[in-house]
Amino acid sequence: MTLPGRRSSTFIRLLRHGFTDPSAAERLLDLPEMCAVRSDPLLLDALGATADPDLALRGLVRLAEAAPPEERRMLLDTLVTAKPLRDRLLGVLGASEALADHLARHPEDWRVLVTYELADLHPGVEEFESGLAGANDPVTLRIAYRRCLLAIAARDVCGTTDVAETAAELADLATATLRAALAIAKAAAPEDAAACRLAVIAMGKCGGHELNYVSDVDVIFVGATPETAEEGADEGKAVQAATRLASHLMRICSESNSEGAIWPVDANLRPEGRNGPLVRTLSSHLAYYQRWAKTWEFQALLKARVVAGDPALGAEYIDAVSPLVWQAAEREHFVSDVQKMRRRVIDNIPAGQVERELKLGPGGLRDVEFAVQLLQLVHGRSDASLHSGSTLVALEALAAGGYVGRADAAQLDESYRFLRAMEHRLQLHRLRRTHLVPEDEDDLRRLGRSLGLRNDPVAELTKAWKRHTAVVRRLHEKLFYRPLLNSVAQLAPGEIRLSTRAAGQRLEALGYADPVAALRHLEALSSGVSRKAAIQRTLLPVLLGWFADSADPDAGLLNFRRVSDALGKTPWYLRLLRDEGAAAENLARVLSAGRLAPDLLLRAPEAVSILGDPHGLTPRGRVALEQEVLAAVGRAETAEGAVASARGVRRRELFRTTAEDIIGSYGTEDSPAEQDHGALVDRVGNAVTDLNAATLAGALRAVVREQWGDTLPTRFAVIGMGRFGGHELSYGSDADVLFVHEPREGVDEHEAARAANEVVAEMRRLLQVPSSEPPLLIDADLRPEGKSGPMVRTLASYEAYYRRWSLVWESQALLRAEPMAGDADLGRRFIELIDPLRYPAEGLGEDAVREIRRLKARMESERLPRGADPTLHTKLGRGGLSDVEWTVQLLQLRHGWAEPGLRTTSTREALAAANAAGLLSAENAQILDDAWVLASRVRNGVMLVRGRQADTFPSDARELGAMGRYLGYDPGHIGDMIDDYRRTTRRARAVVEELFYGAA
Repeated sequence: MTLPGRRSSTFIRLLRHGFTDPSAAERLLDLPEMCAVRSDPLLLDALGATADPDLALRGLVRLAEAAPPEERRMLLDTLVTAKPLRDRLLGVLGASEALADHLARHPEDWRVLVTYELADLHPGVEEFESGLAGANDPVTLRIAYRRCLLAIAARDVCGTTDVAETAAELADLATATLRAALAIAKAAAPEDAAACRLAVIAMGKCGGHELNYVSDVDVIFVGATPETAEEGADEGKAVQAATRLASHLMRICSESNSEGAIWPVDANLRPEGRNGPLVRTLSSHLAYYQRWAKTWEFQALLKARVVAGDPALGAEYIDAVSPLVWQAAEREHFVSDVQKMRRRVIDNIPAGQVERELKLGPGGLRDVEFAVQLLQLVHGRSDASLHSGSTLVALEALAAGGYVGRADAAQLDESYRFLRAMEHRLQLHRLRRTHLVPEDEDDLRRLGRSLGLRNDPVAELTKAWKRHTAVVRRLHEKLFYRPLLNSVAQLAPGEIRLSTRAAGQRLEALGYADPVAALRHLEALSSGVSRKAAIQRTLLPVLLGWFADSADPDAGLLNFRRVSDALGKTPWYLRLLRDEGAAAENLARVLSAGRLAPDLLLRAPEAVSILGDPHGLTPRGRVALEQEVLAAVGRAETAEGAVASARGVRRRELFRTTAEDIIGSYGTEDSPAEQDHGALVDRVGNAVTDLNAATLAGALRAVVREQWGDTLPTRFAVIGMGRFGGHELSYGSDADVLFVHEPREGVDEHEAARAANEVVAEMRRLLQVPSSEPPLLIDADLRPEGKSGPMVRTLASYEAYYRRWSLVWESQALLRAEPMAGDADLGRRFIELIDPLRYPAEGLGEDAVREIRRLKARMESERLPRGADPTLHTKLGRGGLSDVEWTVQLLQLRHGWAEPGLRTTSTREALAAANAAGLLSAENAQILDDAWVLASRVRNGVMLVRGRQADTFPSDARELGAMGRYLGYDPGHIGDMIDDYRRTTRRARAVVEELFYGAA
């Protein structure tokens, strides 16, 4: 005995071996039965290696006390001499209090763990049937079941089987048990057995070969008349007999006695659930599934497997329902129904348990299972390799087929295995059905140690569990709510996998003008056995439909092939389209909307990544753009390289802007078409303006740095004019500018002028030198004296010119002047200089008003291109951009001195301010705004569709169709588009006649 106040060497050894109550363990080891254990250090080591050494020792003591003397001696001798038995028996006793109870009741059952062959074998149904062979009543069946379970648990806790193999063995044991229970029920009612055929169909985890230690075994019963019955025999009597057998089978497995229950047999997945008959005929099952079944019932049938009873009847059932399972994805709202069902499961978890719910909670086992099942049902219609009831087998097939990324599948596999292992060890402890992670520290310690976490079991377990839960939740959200799933589910069965003939027919039906060429593209993209081809075969059926939703599906497919060829060796490209948000649909819309966006993308295809970023389509602001451009310029070694880098940024950002414009106009399944066309025009105008300003700033920095270092001999500023200054640029607009400089102190004026002119010349050259990047053309024709005047003037020269020679059209042009690049203080002082000209005190005199009207009338008669339809010319036509802008600018010149709201470079802002000031009615303001927005949209649309600037609608039918889609018109309504444009601009022209020309 241990003396008071002192600790024995055994006590210390027990503490080191992981015993949490060494004193109690010492007392147990002092028992006469345990002297062999106490003296053997190997046994103490083995106890210390278990999940719970205290629990293992208590279980061993109970077993030894329950065994007869001879049996006890054999047990302890074998325990000391045979390491396999030692590891298996103590491993089970340290992990499962319930199996220790079983061994205390049936001490001879420890022998099942002795034989190497039995312990290391991976048994199947036949082996388990042999293990249950002697059971001829419910009690002996339960004892034999626990004995078999003991062998499974031993292999599990010793690592002989992994979690998937353990789950499969449990399912096979359940199969053997159901067969044995049915045999007992038949033996008890031979007349019922003779009067019917009964098939037992396993569902859920048992059907999927992935059962837990303690789980309901979900089944469906199918009844029929005996094969020997005469034609027309009473099916009703056969079903009644089968129902009695099925009910007895359920009681044998589910009812509890001194040996406990085996597990509940749950038949609630049958048609009509618990309200429906327990047994139905095959025809009754089919009638229900064809007329009344809900989406979740087909999802449940995915795991259906014959396990007991009449094998031929069971096979008939599986053969009959399988086609219904793989057609379920074609049901209306199928994907959204499955997603809603998963959300309902989470919503129904008690609030206090959500964070501990291992199975049903966010990031739990159900997240993996639902995601895998949804992908199976959507893609499995055309790919039989996905027809597996096992989650992990199906996940492996999804990865092999390219439906899930290999890295994602590997992470899901790892996390699912970890979470299932946690669930197994939780249930193994007391053989109770539970999925809640315990809060008690001792329970967490035992659970962590059972999973091999020994240094700090509680902390390590919590960390690993949270990590795997986060992985599962992230990938579940990514896969389960993948937008592509809805689109794939909506395809007809023959459209999912494209044979050459089926593809050709579908291409013609979809409206491809050249199906032969389209087939060549499909063959090039999807032929072969590579993973890339497999993913393409998944994407293309959906993409073909999205391309066909445009005016030029042939161009969309061709552009997709060109992008795919360019990015063929880039691993992230196809994963992006398959997995990320609306990337695939966004790309389809962009590639089939016209020439500009695909041309910009093909110059640097990696920009396709923008389409997968939820915020990737939002144009970047001036500050961020200028920072990036200047950083790129700073890294370049030459001015030419620096400006090329700046132009590269501009090309990428132009693509971002065009993509947002197209997707906002066309819409996607996730994002309907943008309704506020004015907002779209404003976003494009602001984005292109900011981009051009940042590019000019970069070009200026590059040129100055190359020739003058950090400081130019003269201060220099770029002033935006026209649509540039008004933040109203379209995709094809030049950058209208003025250049102003001011010699630095002590610098000769001639030297300063020469430097300023050299800067301008080099900037213009580098910004339009032929390259793969789109040019930025600089137009300085609005400078004093126009093309005849000097390209650059000093601030003093501008002041002198405007004081002496300024004409009214120059004051009008200066209404949209705004500094864009260069010396900010110089730009500000230039604006202060011109404000009195563009907002003259007391407004314009009548002579000046007449001059502006005369200039406008002359421009209408002389500058409209010969042969152009004046009702459809967006810039100079009746009610077009020029009409609206000159009307607004006249209001600014006349009233800007008195109305601060009119002092803006923006046409739309000035129009709204004029209305607020009472200078025109709200109705007239809306008419002018509608016309200006529509004309701007048409100009942008023409550039997007044709890839080059024009001021009239295209004449080509496909291009005109694309314009219609961009403006929101359905196919076949091109005439409506033209009529609406003419009507909108005709109303605007009437307002212009009244406000600008003063007509009554």
